[in-house]
Formats: sequence, structure tokens, C-alpha cells
Amino acid sequence: MAFWFFFIFLLIYPFFVLFIQKKSWHRYGHFLNKLWAHLFFPMVFMPTKVVLKFKPDTKKNYIYCANHSSYMDIPSLAFALPGHFLFIGKASLTKLPLFGYMFRNLYIPVERESRKSKYETMLRCYQALEDNKSIAIFPEGTIPKLHNPKLIPFKEGAFRMAIEKQVPVIPVTIPYNYIILPDNGKFMPKRHRMKVIIHEPIETRGLTLDNLEELKRKTFEIIEAELKKEVNDYDKISVKTSIPLDVNP
Repeated sequence: MAFWFFFIFLLIYPFFVLFIQKKSWHRYGHFLNKLWAHLFFPMVFMPTKVVLKFKPDTKKNYIYCANHSSYMDIPSLAFALPGHFLFIGKASLTKLPLFGYMFRNLYIPVERESRKSKYETMLRCYQALEDNKSIAIFPEGTIPKLHNPKLIPFKEGAFRMAIEKQVPVIPVTIPYNYIILPDNGKFMPKRHRMKVIIHEPIETRGLTLDNLEELKRKTFEIIEAELKKEVNDYDKISVKTSIPLDVNP
């Protein structure tokens, strides 16, 4: 599985390099990432399911807020979310061979320990939103060390941007990636259903920064409730069938 993940990326990498050369071509680089994801999952016979509780309009922009449990989350969002959007990811991704060059040129890396980097990231995000691009962010800010799908407290950056630019927030739940690719340093993917749930948007029109904590809480609760439901359903299937953790609920 890991072989195909890297093989497909290397196969299309020259086109990434081409599309990075001009800013007006960056959207094509993003769609290469979507192509990569749409080739990878079927090629390794990994079942996928995208649940659309809301179908995003590709002519509008949103801030997608997803839980974070695995390095597989980025390809999962590339697979599931429509249109052109920009990932915000930790700066360490830019140090990866080949992938890092692509990520820092097409997306928005942030050094979370640096106030200057966070400020520059916010400016780039504001510009992207003004250009009618969507943003995909993991508001937990990191992959929790718990190795399970429990959320840790959200950072406020995504919600501040949503309010200041009056852009809807769309919560996104990714329930099983911690099983597919645990953050344990081994990078040994397991076969399991990749599932993404896209929730109804939370409108920010008319909200002020006084509503920031409420917006953050609502987003957290929607994702948390869906995670609990998925985990409970998964546990019931596992108990009834005595099937190990790589079942496909």
C-alpha cells in the first residue's frame, strides 16, 4: 500500500513542478493532488465513503474544519472535498523530500511555535478568502498523541478568520484514519474503509469576535458527536462479529 502511495506521487510529480511555476496554474497543481487521492484509494482496493450532509458550492468559499488523527487526513480531504481549496499544514511538511516542495508552493505552511509565522499565515489565508478560495484546516493544530479519535481543544485561528471574513465554517469528520495510518512513526498503512462526513455549514454572517468561542464550541461539538457515533457503531460491529480493527464499517 505504501508503495502505491509513493509510486503514484512520483509518477505525477513532474506535473506538480510544472504547475508550480505560475501562480495562475496552482489550481491545476491542487487538482493533481485530488487525482493522486482518487487513484490511490481504488488502486490499493481501499473502500471509501463520503457522506454529504451538505453539498458545498464550488463557486463559494468556506473554511473546512476537520479533526486530525493521521497523515492520511490530507489525501482524504483531497479525495472528499470539491473545488479548489488551500490546506493549512505544519511547516515540518515542507521538509519532506519532493512532497515538501509541492506543499510549500501550493499550500500554506505554518510554524505553530512562531508568532511571526502564524501572523503571516493569517495574512495569506485572508488573501485566499478574498480571492474566493476555500481553506481546509485542522483546528486541533496537531495530531493528538492519544492514537484514538478523541478531539483535543481547538485553536481559534480558523474561527477568527471565518468571522472576520464572514465565511461559513463547514465541520468535517474523518473517523477512521487513525486506524488506516496511525501516527506511530512506522508509516505502515492498514486497509480499512476511509470515510469522510461533510456537515452542514455554520453561518458566520452577522457574527462578531464576541461570538468566536461559541462558533468554536459548535464546530467542536458537531465533529465530536459524529466521532462518538461512528466509534460506537464500529465497536458494536466489532463485538458482534469478533472482527479485528481493520473491518470496514
